[in-house]
Amino acid sequence: MAEYVHHEGVVLRVEGDRAQVEIVQTSACQACKARHMCLSSESKAKLIDAIMEEPVRAGEPVEVSVRETLAWRAVVVAYVLPFLVMIGVIAALSVWTEWDDAIVGGTAIAATALYYLVLSLFRNRLQREFSFTVRKR
Repeated sequence: MAEYVHHEGVVLRVEGDRAQVEIVQTSACQACKARHMCLSSESKAKLIDAIMEEPVRAGEPVEVSVRETLAWRAVVVAYVLPFLVMIGVIAALSVWTEWDDAIVGGTAIAATALYYLVLSLFRNRLQREFSFTVRKR
């Protein structure tokens, strides 16, 4: 049975079979009793486009979920692979060329930017693959 990652949120708007949901992502500091005296506590509002499992209306509290395996795959695609591209380009250029470090670093950043550009070209496919679902709480 698949494990899911869940977040609570509020529906902002509904379009067809999709709902735009605002979730508040909080850090671990939010649960701390001393958070009012500390400057490191933070929370961020995120907008999620999710497929409705059942009809919902704007303003309703809902639960947004995604399969845990998809969440890990998204982390790999968004963070691990571009890191490996950057490190790989740095390593390869450092070994096989005698370029200045600034040129090697700039080339690694350009290669990472190219990775994200190619990723953006597959945006629609990625949105279908990494889909969230929403249901009433």
